[in-house]
Amino acid sequence: MRRNRMLAVFAVLAGLPSAALAAGAPAGTAVTFTKDVAPIFYKSCVECHRPTMFAPMSLMSYEDARPWAKSIKQRVVSRAMPPWGADPAHGVFRNDPSLAEKDIATIVAWVDAGAPKGDDKDLPVAPKFVDGWTIGKPDAVFQMETAFEIPATGTIDYKYMRVPMNLPEDKWIQAIEIVPEARGHVHHVIAFTQPSGEPIKEGAVLGPTNIGGVTPNKPGLVFPEGVARHLTGKSDLILQMHYTTNGTAATDRTKVGIIYAKQPPKKQAAGGLALNPRFVIPAGDGNHEVRATQILQRDTVLTSLTPHMHVRGKDMTYIAHYPDGKDEVLLSVPKYDFNWQITYQLAEAKTLPKGTKVEVIAHFDNSTGNKFNPDPAKDVHWGDQTWEEMMIGFWSTVVEIPATSSQQQEK
Repeated sequence: MRRNRMLAVFAVLAGLPSAALAAGAPAGTAVTFTKDVAPIFYKSCVECHRPTMFAPMSLMSYEDARPWAKSIKQRVVSRAMPPWGADPAHGVFRNDPSLAEKDIATIVAWVDAGAPKGDDKDLPVAPKFVDGWTIGKPDAVFQMETAFEIPATGTIDYKYMRVPMNLPEDKWIQAIEIVPEARGHVHHVIAFTQPSGEPIKEGAVLGPTNIGGVTPNKPGLVFPEGVARHLTGKSDLILQMHYTTNGTAATDRTKVGIIYAKQPPKKQAAGGLALNPRFVIPAGDGNHEVRATQILQRDTVLTSLTPHMHVRGKDMTYIAHYPDGKDEVLLSVPKYDFNWQITYQLAEAKTLPKGTKVEVIAHFDNSTGNKFNPDPAKDVHWGDQTWEEMMIGFWSTVVEIPATSSQQQEK
């Protein structure tokens, strides 16, 4: 299906009520970019809104931001930007980029005043970034050896690209970032490893050698201190590539940047999921429910949650049903957005005891009221392509590493 994320980013939305603005707007002072707005952009926006990243424009300078002032106001007032879907009533997440009301009021006051620049001496020091990477400078970059030519139209089945790594021994990954070259044509990338030279085993994509996945608008993943993901030596990197066509031909050579752990970790990053592939979303149904469950076979330390659906996805909720009979909502995403498939990182890891049933509840909008719906006249089943659907509740965990194992891998 054809998608245009850039147009969606700047759709015109309703304004914030004046009473809400008055509650947080600066009083009696001129609001300028250099003194008031730049600090907000530097803190909450420029990780994505800067040159070489996936956002449609940079907000690093006044000259970059000024032409977009009205659109910026509309998007922050509606809370469409920064993108975040979690209901604040359930859970606290360390990667929540949501702007405080006073920050929104400051941006609105700046735009309403004509978006003045201010005095250059008030401009704070801009954050430093490595071009093209949110994780910092990688220790190693692995890239597809041959470019893949993406046609302008048609359906492209999943592709599996082999990328030699030539690592003589095992490593620990402290940070990883997957960067498609043709971002507008990539639905997702999932990376896993297998012994060098062996035929590609497509079924291993979500197995124990999985090292990460990405949708084009997601930043890299940096593990907390003492946590890392295992990377097997003498292996090739296999990239599962899901390309989509959008009316324009393109070329892609996706690359993977990795920062290695400087010390052997105490915990290994792992994960799990609950999915339901046996659903039928009736034509015209605006609120079809699909559920999936997974019973944990051991005590599990939960660190993040990642809902996944396609363009008919409406909402998703994770509920932990504990062995003692208590229930807890771990995450509620009331307005799922296919264009922003966010990983919600818990502010503090949560231990789910053995026997906990993790239930994932999703709703889908297959009606004419869903402007992204490719065909509301058709029943929808599970499928790889974006005009089909998926229902997966992913989660990330950490597992203690025995000291002997960590010492052996260090050697």
